[in-house]
Order: sequence, then C-alpha cells, then structure tokens
Amino acid sequence: MRFAAHAPGTRPASLALVLMAVAGCAGAPPVEPDPAPAASMAPAPPVTASEAAAFVAAAETRLAPLSVHSERAGWVQSNFITSDTEILASQALEQFLTASTELAADAARYADVPGVSADVARKIRLLRTDMTLPAPADSALTAELTRLASSLETRYGRGEWCPTGEAAGGGRRTTAGGAGLEDCLDLQELSRIMGASRDEAELRGAWTGWRTVSPPMRPEYRRFVELMNQGARELGFDDAGDLWRAGYDMGSDEFAAEVDRLWGQVEPLYEQLHCHVRARLGDVYGTDVVPQDGPIPAHLLGNMWAQSWGNIYELVAPEDAGVGYDLTSLLVEDGYDARRMVERAEAFFTSLGFEPLPQTFWERSLFTQPADREVVCHASAWNIDARDDLRIKMCIEVNAEDFQTIHHELGHNFYQRAYNGQPYLYQGGANDGFHEAIGDAVALSVTPAYLVRIGLLEEEPDASRDIGLLLRDALDKIAFLPFGLLVDQWRWSVFSGEIAPDAYNAGWWRLRERYQGVAAPVARSEADFDPGAKYHIPANTPYTRYFLAAILQFQLHRSLCEAAGYQGPLNRCTILGSEEAGHRLEDMLELGKSRPWQEALEALTGSREMDATAIVDYFAPLMGWLELQNAGRSCGW
Repeated sequence: MRFAAHAPGTRPASLALVLMAVAGCAGAPPVEPDPAPAASMAPAPPVTASEAAAFVAAAETRLAPLSVHSERAGWVQSNFITSDTEILASQALEQFLTASTELAADAARYADVPGVSADVARKIRLLRTDMTLPAPADSALTAELTRLASSLETRYGRGEWCPTGEAAGGGRRTTAGGAGLEDCLDLQELSRIMGASRDEAELRGAWTGWRTVSPPMRPEYRRFVELMNQGARELGFDDAGDLWRAGYDMGSDEFAAEVDRLWGQVEPLYEQLHCHVRARLGDVYGTDVVPQDGPIPAHLLGNMWAQSWGNIYELVAPEDAGVGYDLTSLLVEDGYDARRMVERAEAFFTSLGFEPLPQTFWERSLFTQPADREVVCHASAWNIDARDDLRIKMCIEVNAEDFQTIHHELGHNFYQRAYNGQPYLYQGGANDGFHEAIGDAVALSVTPAYLVRIGLLEEEPDASRDIGLLLRDALDKIAFLPFGLLVDQWRWSVFSGEIAPDAYNAGWWRLRERYQGVAAPVARSEADFDPGAKYHIPANTPYTRYFLAAILQFQLHRSLCEAAGYQGPLNRCTILGSEEAGHRLEDMLELGKSRPWQEALEALTGSREMDATAIVDYFAPLMGWLELQNAGRSCGW
C-alpha cells in the first residue's frame, strides 16, 4: 500500500550549498587527491555531536519538500496510466532516490558519534535504513532502477488476459472505434470469477490467465534485484533484504527469528483450518482433484493468490454454523454505494473522537473504477503533502470485503494525520506492520453488534452462530498468515542469492507448499514468473508488514476493547463510540516512528513484545471445533 510515502521533489539551490558543506553532497565538484603519500596524510578530524545534529537537520529540510512532487506524480501515474505519466513518476522517484541514497551513505559518518542525543541518533539510523528501494550511487544506474520500478508497476496495472487474443500484459486492446474487446479480462473481472465460480475448469482458466501477465516482467525484475542489491551494499548492508530487516529496531537476524517465533505460535491453528478445508473441498471437487494427503490446488480457494479463503465459506461451513446474515446483501438492500461506504467508515473514526476527514479527501479520492481510462485499482491510502491532503484510491464494489477494506484504508489516513506534526523522519508507523495493523484492528470492530448499531442488522445473531462467524473470519485472517510470511521469505532469498534467477518460480512454489500447503493447478516452469502476478512484487512493497499486522491487530483489538470497558467474547467486541479507546489509540498514533515500536506497543497494550496469544484466544472456540471435525482425518501435507 502507498501510505505516507516519502517522495521526491525539487531541492532549493541554497539548501544544496548547505548540504555540500554539512553532508558531503554528491553534487559537489570532485576534489583532486593529495599527491602526498597516504601515510603522511593527517587523519580526518572526528565528527562532533553538533555536526551530527546539523547533518540531520539539513537532511530533513532537504527531504521533506521532495514528498509533494513525487506523491503527486505517483498519484497521477496510478490514476492515469500512460507512457508519459510513467516517465514523470520515474523521474520524480529518481530525484528522491538520488537524495535519499546520498544522505544514507553520508549518515554512516555520523553513526556512533559520542555525545549525540537519542533523537539525533535515531534519525541517523532511520536515514540509513528507512528505504525500500536502495539506489546505486551511479546516477545512470539510479535512472535505470527507477525506470524499471515504474515499468514493473505499470505492466501489472495494465495487465489483462484475452483468452482468444494475444498474450496479456500490454494493455487493453481496442477496436477501431476505441471500445475494449469484450473477451479481455482484467484483474477485477478475473477476481470475480475466482470468488464466485465453482466450475473447476473455469477457475483454472482464470488462475492461469492472470499469470500470463507476469512473464514479461521476469528479465526486468532480475535486473531490478541486481541494482537494488548494489545500492544496499554501497550502504553497508549484505543485500536489500538485510537492509529491509534492519528497519525494525532490532538486528536483522534477530528480526527474522522473531518472525519465525510468531509463526510458531499460530501454525497449529492454520494446520487445523487447512485440514478441514481440504477435506470439504475434496467432497465438492473430488479427491482426484483435491488429494487428501497433499497440498490444496491454489485455484480452488476463492482468491487469485489463495491468500484469503472467505469466498468459499459456504463450501466448508456446516449447515448449522451459518453466520446468520449476508453483509453484501445487507449493503445492497440498504442502498449503499461507494461513497456511502466510505462515509460510514469515516463515521466509525469520528465516533472515537477523531476529527472528520478534510473536504479535499472527498474531492480528490478515487472511489470507483473509471470507464474511460486505465488505473491501478489496488486499494491504497495517500497523504500527498504530509499534512492534510489525505486520499484513498480504490475501485470500490458494494460488498462485504470492500466494506472492511475501506475501514482498513481509512485507518492509514487517520494514522497519517495523527503523526503529521512529527518531524519528517518520524512521519510513519512505529514499524510498517503498525500501519497495516491499525486499519485491521479497526476492521475487527465490524461485528454484528456494530452492524446493529448502524442499522444494517435488526439484532445480533445468537451465540450459537459464533462458530460460523469465527470460521468465516479465519478463512480470511488465519488463511492469510502463511502467505503474509512467505512473500518476503521468497524475496529475501532472491536478494541473498539463495534463490537464483533461474529458479525464481521453483523457489516460489517451494515456499508456497512449505508454508501454505497449496500447489499450482497446472504445471509451472521457469518460463513463468508467478511471483510477479502479485502486486507487491512488481510494486516492490515489503510484505512482512502484513504478516506482522495480522498478529498485531488482535493484540491491539484486545487492548482497545479493554479500554472501552468491554467484557465478553473478543470476537463480539466493537469499540464504536468509545472515546476512551479513541484517546488511547490516538496517543499511540501521534508518536509515529519517533520512538522504537516496542515503546509504542507498550503505550497501548502494556507489553513491549508482539504476541500472538490474542489471535489464539480470539479463535479458541473455533480451534476446538476444528479439532473435532478433523478427528480421524490425516492432516498435514
């Protein structure tokens, strides 16, 4: 997602002179080496604490104004996909990467300077680690990297499958009159098939068709990785993955171990869910299609990437465990449209005491897919000016999934606004998982009690329906966990070279089988590039944040329910209308990344450690039910 993205713009000439003097800016002219022998050269004078503070101040002044230019260019590229907007966005990104790379390299000179304040030391560390696209110092290579970044995202955004036409990925072909060919399907249309169809052949066709979009990305992605790794190594990291992991207020290896620890806490619950779903899909499609001792075919799980399984709820739920209502039908019957869904999500936040969104949000956001142009429909939240120009970009459909997604996206926007008074380098989530977790924790309050209070339901379903509700939620929340983990496991291995370029696809499916227990429905080879069929790979968006968010959201939800004075099953809690919960939440949001994430977490939950016990507690009744259903079945794959 695009949230509070630090982005480029134009640097004033006077500031450039300051930076040359303070930070050793790459824009300074080269200096001829002293002809005297190295042994006779006097050592460079030690850097002082005051110089370190001046460097940080100049760096923030340089970077902050750059964001508006790049955010606007990125917004236009995502909303008007053309070759020109791609070039403009690429140029804007190149400007920012040049500045941030110079400053990250220079920041190493100021690390561990005696006498610096904790504030300056933290900002120096953030300058070195707070980037997802490290660029080489060579300006030509930086330009190449940014062109590749824009090209990869554009290929994805323009992707479609034309079953009777040519290969996908080149943009929607048109008739002579300009109308789109009816037999070409974009991701939105293919996703609808994946969610609604129960025809195995049709599902297999849609699954395979979307993956014709990504093979042209493969050579570009290989070069993209090479350039990112070069940039990361020039900054002193082993590779780009090492750089990404270093941004979590703990050592890179320590963080990787922390991720494994959290997965270990929830893996038993996922295995029970997998076992039950596989058995029921075997009943529907036959055990010749769904073998009962191996992975589940990925195209049968109701989602293009098998990352959430909620669309197959009716196939796997027992007759007596229905949720008692259909939220999509309730929204349609009550006359909801895209804007009203957003207004309802905003009202949730204002009920907690947050100020309403600015009028410009409603004027500048994209809520529905335009009929006259190509856009990147993937939902994202933006703060264009790092102040109050908040927006979302989303092709909203009136259904239950998008209703929850809108609550999630506005969580980003309200987080962005809460920390907009922080200095530039502190404008972000406590870690990137926090930004995702806030929106997800809010979406957990979209309970039957919430729907009753906003007039969509007449009364809450009886407690006997809770197993159905929990199973439905688990098909999204628990099913997602291994996918949320493996995307960056693949990417980190690609960055490190453990997965070589000629084994990209094999490495991808090895991890998908290991963690998810899913398999491709048709034979795959290295002529394919299935990782590229997931937005976050060509868009270079780190994915571990979503895994962390999936854990943190329940931990935050439990604490917010306690603040609201709620007593009862955690899955039935909504904090709607609780200003006390709102105050506690806003106090944490306002910190941004000014403090280590452990302190931000402690401010709301009282614990400095991410803890999956809340998710285990939330789904405890379901775990018992699943174990009962799976008695006598052979689980595992």
